[in-house]
Amino acid sequence: MTRFQPGVAPSVVVFLLLPLLVFLGFWQLGRGEEKRLLLNTYAERRVAEPMASTLLQETADPAYRRVQLRGQFDSEHSLMLDNSTRDGRPGIELIQPFHDQASGLWLWVNRGWLPWPSRRTAPSFTTPNQTVNLNAWVYVPTGATFQLAPDPVGAPWPRLVTAVDPAKLWPELGREGFAYEVRLEPGIAAYQIDWPVVAMGPEKHLAYAVQWFAMATALFGLYLYLGLHNAKEKKHGSGHESTQHV
Repeated sequence: MTRFQPGVAPSVVVFLLLPLLVFLGFWQLGRGEEKRLLLNTYAERRVAEPMASTLLQETADPAYRRVQLRGQFDSEHSLMLDNSTRDGRPGIELIQPFHDQASGLWLWVNRGWLPWPSRRTAPSFTTPNQTVNLNAWVYVPTGATFQLAPDPVGAPWPRLVTAVDPAKLWPELGREGFAYEVRLEPGIAAYQIDWPVVAMGPEKHLAYAVQWFAMATALFGLYLYLGLHNAKEKKHGSGHESTQHV
């Protein structure tokens, strides 16, 4: 019976890589399922009736819930979220404090995307001075936001930032505020508001999972072939040497 003889080095490589490839495949499947559930939640909540702003702080899971607001923008403390593109065009997302009259709550309201064609001139935008009625929805990020460097505390306004953490910004302004960003629906104060729900859909994660499992299968198949091939080579070599000695 032919013995299986893959060799020490290939065995070590397979022992280390095969579990990793299988793990990555299942991890991608898990991420895909998370994204599918998230998209379902988003779809359900985005068609529901807007909730009153007075209920925001009491809601245990506010992600993607619609809310009605009435109040005024604070135009003196604007955030410009950098590294935001649309159709290959550079731009920023304009995020401003908003004081809701019904709840007395401060919120960071994302008014949407606007172009920034030249870094030599500041982005141009206007802010309503009057009391306005807004419909918005709560944005809760699904993971930690990547930053090249921390945004400076105490920088002048309007402030160019690479990420927004409302809970950390309110103490700087000396205000009690909502812990999450809210994003505008179409209306008087909105710019371009076509945010993707997720950067990568469930189908992409499934495709990556298939790739990882295919690599694992190919690696294991190559390992089996190498082991059987080496065993045959050694068997034939031994038989040839025995014939010569006879």
